[in-house]
Amino acid sequence: MTTTLTQKIILFISGATAVGIGAAILAVPIAFHATNGIALGDNTSLLSEIRAPGGALLTMGLFMLAGLWRQRLAGFSLAVGAAVFLSYGLSRCIAIAVDGWPEHGLVAAAVIELVIGASCVFGWLGRRRATGRAGLLVLLGTWGAKKAAAR
Repeated sequence: MTTTLTQKIILFISGATAVGIGAAILAVPIAFHATNGIALGDNTSLLSEIRAPGGALLTMGLFMLAGLWRQRLAGFSLAVGAAVFLSYGLSRCIAIAVDGWPEHGLVAAAVIELVIGASCVFGWLGRRRATGRAGLLVLLGTWGAKKAAAR
């Protein structure tokens, strides 16, 4: 299946964002987090805990970008983008509910993450529809209906 221009744009934006932010967190975590008023200090254990997700985010961004060059990976890349960005955005929403409102930059990050994640979902669903493959929810619904009819 051919990757559409819209899907390529989604993959580029999601992948470049994840790679850029992941690389910044991995390379310069103190400066990166200071932009939102977070002081990490010189605690090496804390810096290790901060850098590790930066490396993971960078790697996931590379998986997202891989879908630009390998069409057979585009669906997987969109699913990775959806999982990464929706998990970040939804986790920030939980943090707001539990801890209160953070700096404005982090609220903006949550909104951007949710928009990118939702875009990845729509891109992925578009690929699923075009290939005739049903999504997991449709499969479960069909399986449940068949099981109920068999009773």
